[in-house]
Amino acid sequence: MMLLMSRINFGKLILFQLILAFQIGIAIPARAQQFHFTENKIKDAIRFTMVKNLVIIPVYLNGQGPFNFILDTGVGPLIITDPALIDSLGLKVSRSIKISGLGKGEEIDAFVSNEISANVGKAAIEHIPAAILKKDIFGLSNYLGTKIYGLLGYYFFKSFLVQIRYSQKRLLFSYPAAVRKIKGERVSIEIVGYKPYVNIDMETADHKNITIKMLVDNGASHAISLERLNERPFPVPSTSIPASLGVGMSGPIDGSIGRIPSLTIGGVVLKNILASYPHYDDVAAKVILKDRNGNLGADVLSRFNITFDYEDNSVYLKKNSLFNRPFEHDMSGIEVYLQEGKKKHYFISRIEPGSPAEKAGIQVDDELISINLMPVMSYKLDEISNLFKAADGKQMILTIVRNNELMIKVFKLKQRI
Repeated sequence: MMLLMSRINFGKLILFQLILAFQIGIAIPARAQQFHFTENKIKDAIRFTMVKNLVIIPVYLNGQGPFNFILDTGVGPLIITDPALIDSLGLKVSRSIKISGLGKGEEIDAFVSNEISANVGKAAIEHIPAAILKKDIFGLSNYLGTKIYGLLGYYFFKSFLVQIRYSQKRLLFSYPAAVRKIKGERVSIEIVGYKPYVNIDMETADHKNITIKMLVDNGASHAISLERLNERPFPVPSTSIPASLGVGMSGPIDGSIGRIPSLTIGGVVLKNILASYPHYDDVAAKVILKDRNGNLGADVLSRFNITFDYEDNSVYLKKNSLFNRPFEHDMSGIEVYLQEGKKKHYFISRIEPGSPAEKAGIQVDDELISINLMPVMSYKLDEISNLFKAADGKQMILTIVRNNELMIKVFKLKQRI
């Protein structure tokens, strides 16, 4: 498990690209088409937790819970990543399937079930199509610092008008007729294979203006991932750094990180955006939709209070208080994960070659004890990630334990891209 975790740069990119429900063989009965409100409600609102730009909501399954699920426009069926729920909920699984996805590696095994009911707030669905992974390959809980049981996507978004107020950490959902006017700028989307796509204008690193088709994926923590252009790998800018970009359904994804001068979605312009360029064979070669150029993630989407209206093939964007925050890459070269037992422990899972952390002698599997003389347990995992993006040149003093020996390491953050 440690070996796998040390290879996952989860903070920069999370790609949950499953083969679509009908492609992995999940039968979708007519009765499982929609969430509906109970108690004669027409709308509801709940609070969510946001970690590394991801929306984490409480979901009840078969009347038990709540269980933390990532709300993710990038998945079709319900995905349960913790196979322990099979026994604890007494789930019936109809059969076993193979799922292929992005990244290096082979297909993975999963169970199929149509016997799961789910509740979000006062909304409920019965017999939601679900895939249950036989092994938790993502280790989401360790890299988000909170227990994660799976991902919820298409069936929730298709049922309601869904508004994600990132700045307030509130999720509002209603029947479309319950809302008279939607705030924000309307942008057309296309629903293809259970997922939303949008056309955006982009200025490339060599200052060419192009229009590209992107998956709108709020379950990916990065800003933008550029996969292919004209059936070839998307050109990587000359100023870029190699990076481990994350983990897909089939394993690790490597590539590069650079910057693009600007992108325009609707009438809104964002500038100096961090862009991920995954290796072609890891991602683009495995994506079935060939006119797709990449993936628009939550580091862009979270700068808006965004309303999804699948029924009208549209999203509405309204700038929020997070809009003007800079797009920053980790400046330490450290990836941290949480290991929970009787006590919580933070460990180093990855060190980027040539980074300040590597030059300071920090190593994979070092246990992190304090940051700038503050006990590490006084921070949430997301706060630690933000500390390592704080400011170019900021001094960091880390206390670590290696082989039962206490060490102090000092380095300065460096903006590498």
